Amino acid sequence: MTRSRPSTAPAPTAPPPGLERLGLPWWAWPPGLFAGALVGLEGNMGLPAVPFWIPYVVVMPLAVAVLWWLGRLRVGVGPGPDGERELWAGPAHIPTRFVGRTDVVRGEDKRMALGPQLDPAAHVLHRGWVGPAVRLEITDPDDPTPYWVVSTRRPDRLLAAIRGEQ
Repeated sequence: MTRSRPSTAPAPTAPPPGLERLGLPWWAWPPGLFAGALVGLEGNMGLPAVPFWIPYVVVMPLAVAVLWWLGRLRVGVGPGPDGERELWAGPAHIPTRFVGRTDVVRGEDKRMALGPQLDPAAHVLHRGWVGPAVRLEITDPDDPTPYWVVSTRRPDRLLAAIRGEQ
């Protein structure tokens, strides 16, 4: 039985090559680091007995770790644990043979796909800083997930890889 939920199979030691990383854009880092500095300042003011630099040394690496964590997910087509071509969306993966109809959703269509039209059983990997997304029908009869909605910066390249054109 194939599931499009995070796999219980042993994860590969490294992500498959060629996957797109949904990293944060450069303009998200300065406000995130500024917020970390403000939290460090609050800690500095709230703990006068502690040397002034300690809150910054603790908080700034945490701010960097949170920003890195927000952009760590990868999307693409690569080999699965058994060597079959699989669509990967973060920790979830499914063989590409179970992907049916596909379409690219942008703008208002994306808002509708993630809002009023969203099926609660759908698998969603959405990052607000990534413009387009793809909607992928899942045709596996044993999988209760009707479709995936996955953010990607290069939807045409992802759809071509799913079809085996790359």
